Parts: sequence; structure tokens; C-alpha cells
Amino acid sequence: MTYIEKVKKSFSDNSDPVLAVGMKQYMRNLFEFLGIRSPIRSALSKPLLNEFRDLSQFEVISKGLWVLPEREYQYFTIDFLIKSKKFWKREHILLFEELIVSKSWWDTVDGLASNVIGEYFKRFPEEILPVTEKWMESGNIWLQRTCLIFQLKYGAKTDSRLLFSYCIDLMSSNEFFIQKAIGWSLRQYAKKEPEAVRDFVVDHPLKPLSRREALKHIPK
Repeated sequence: MTYIEKVKKSFSDNSDPVLAVGMKQYMRNLFEFLGIRSPIRSALSKPLLNEFRDLSQFEVISKGLWVLPEREYQYFTIDFLIKSKKFWKREHILLFEELIVSKSWWDTVDGLASNVIGEYFKRFPEEILPVTEKWMESGNIWLQRTCLIFQLKYGAKTDSRLLFSYCIDLMSSNEFFIQKAIGWSLRQYAKKEPEAVRDFVVDHPLKPLSRREALKHIPK
């Protein structure tokens, strides 16, 4: 039995068709689900992640899992990528980009952005500008959203100039997921630099949604 077959067996053995219907509806019927709640999926994933030893094969495994129809396999792939991060090489950004633009929706894109892309750029900081500038110019809202939120876990190490620059570039967008990402990224950075975020919001004509999200936890 291959590794992918083991993952499929573990997940399918614990599927719940009734839950799957509700989970599919929650995601606007865009994807199929096995019906595995997050805590159960995490419990199932742990031994599978610990079992896989040949992490140098993570690219082949990741692609093989990502193409499976049920959404739980994409969630597992993100965990799998994080587990194998010591094997990441500079060129693997092409794999990560491929996953971002495939079966794209906020759930997988956000997981990849903050947990995979954010970690990748910590390892290869010289790739931040060339990659994100290309993504910003792509016109793909999911790549652009990734540019806005990959620093969510950076805290005080957030590159505020880059963040503010990309917020400005995208602030006129009418895309909900872009407006939301602008507000989310600013709200997160405001935990460290509330005055800087307040000043930025005051000085720039953000969309109402972005503005509300950015200022949500800043005292008036």
C-alpha cells in the first residue's frame, strides 16, 4: 500500500456522509468532503505524518494528494508540507504557487499563505520581492491575497513597508477576498503597531470592509 493509499484508507474509514453534506454546503458546494471534523482529522493525520520518512518525496506526494476530490486531502497536504519543510528548496515556490491557484478558495489559500509561504520566505527572504511582485502583477486574487497575508505570523518582524505598499496597490479592488485580506493583515499588524495602522488607515481611502477590519481592535 502506497503512502497516499494509506492516507485515503484512514480518512475514508472515518468519513461521515451526513457531515459531508453540511460541510460541502458551508463551502458553497464548491468541493466534495468526506465529513471529517477538524479534531478527528488532526488525530488521524498525526500518525500518518509521523510515519512518512522519505520526506524528500514530498513534492510527488503533495501533488498526488492535492488532486483528490475531497477537501480533507488538501488540508492534510498543507500539514504534510509543513512537516517536510526542512526539505524545501528555493525552486519549491513553484509547487506552492501551483497549489495556491489550484482548487482555490479561502480555506486552502489561507492555510498555504500563513503556514507554508510565510515559512518559505523566512528561509529564502531574498525571494520575497521577486515572487510577490510577480504574484501582485498576475491579476490572480488568490496570489494577491497571499501577498497580503503571508506575514500574519511575523509579528514584530513584519515588513510594514511591504505590507502597506501591497495594501495601497490593492485597496481599490472590489473583490471581497482582497478587501478582507487587507483588513485582516492590518488588524494583525495592529497588535504590534496600532498607531502605525491607525495612521495608515486615516491616510488612505480603504474600502469600508478593509477599514472596519483593520480598526476592529484598536481603541477609539
